[in-house]
Amino acid sequence: MPVTAGETMTTPDQGQDYLWTLNFGPQHPATHTTLRIILKLDGERVVDAIPDIGYLHSGFEKIAEKLDYNQYVTVTDRMNYISPMANNVAWHHAVEKLIGLEPTRRCQYIRVIVSELARVSDHLLSTGAIGLDVGAFTFFLYAFYQREKIYDIFETLCGARFTNSYTRVGGVMHDMTPLVVEKIRAFLRNFPRTLDDMERLLNRNRIFVDRTKGVGVLSQAEAIQWSTSGPVARASGVTRDLRLDEPYLCYKDFDFQVCCAKAGDCFARYYVRMAEIRESLKIIEQAIENLPSGPVNLGEEDRTTLPPKGNVYQTIEGTITHFELVMANRGFEVPCDESYAAVEAPNGELGFYVVGDGSNVAYRARCRPPSYIHFSLFPKLIRGHTLSDVVAVLGSLNIIAAELDR
Repeated sequence: MPVTAGETMTTPDQGQDYLWTLNFGPQHPATHTTLRIILKLDGERVVDAIPDIGYLHSGFEKIAEKLDYNQYVTVTDRMNYISPMANNVAWHHAVEKLIGLEPTRRCQYIRVIVSELARVSDHLLSTGAIGLDVGAFTFFLYAFYQREKIYDIFETLCGARFTNSYTRVGGVMHDMTPLVVEKIRAFLRNFPRTLDDMERLLNRNRIFVDRTKGVGVLSQAEAIQWSTSGPVARASGVTRDLRLDEPYLCYKDFDFQVCCAKAGDCFARYYVRMAEIRESLKIIEQAIENLPSGPVNLGEEDRTTLPPKGNVYQTIEGTITHFELVMANRGFEVPCDESYAAVEAPNGELGFYVVGDGSNVAYRARCRPPSYIHFSLFPKLIRGHTLSDVVAVLGSLNIIAAELDR
């Protein structure tokens, strides 16, 4: 039999079957964007898988050496564009640790609220995508409708639905208005009923359970060995959550549980995300009902935080501060030092290593994105499964391609 492109074939006396090489990508499969996986198949059985990154290269680490500490927040939106608010918070959390700033209490509460809304949004897309990938289209529609509600909240808060660029060094772009608070409260009232319906759709759905249980199993020891974090690690029994283990902002003020499972398969990763949505709703409710009064930004006298636009146009202090920070490219001093700070992003530990050299831009910025770590797991999880399981495993890891390429 002649061998065509994409095939390798051995002779019968070698006792091996021939393998097919199949390119999964680099088209745009569902919501996972431009991923490419080179599959080695024995019939429909996956023998090996080679992730090939580089199709969404953005150079976002090098860009940090050219943009100042406030401008760079626009780049973090494009890393994990499913939950950009969490990326905004992570970046300025790292910068403020380097400088030695502590945001106001109201700012910390607002950052917690937007971070948890981003977590809900990310988990809705992740679980909706895995449902869509294995045939549960109705579940996907339920999830995306609720994400639109969160986008409405973000638009009312900062004027942008998708790429928010909301945080600033020492504060945030805008304070919460009564309309934002009311929209969040309405979401907290109405969403749990939809979440109940979503769980009834999938938790005992025979097709979904058969497609996800026992597929892509990752043990607890393997999860630790491969440096996993977030829902991927917690679905394998690793009880680690930076919000509790290494508290930041004001997470100590809130009562919530770390959601874990033991099976470590695709279904467990779906289930942990659904449980985390409910815990995030609890955190948001506690934060919104106990939102402190006071300013959201640090004072203008130290010229650290960008002033409100109204102050820029109406006061000499605001005008000078804006000039110093934006137009003259000088303002707050950054020590010649280095720091690493991480937050519990929706997909796991999102950390930034920042090196300051005294200027208004970073000498070096290194990102530790969870998707980059978890994508390396894919070959291990898919070997021995069938071709149809590729989308289930990939969806359960929630790989966002923009986090893969630097």
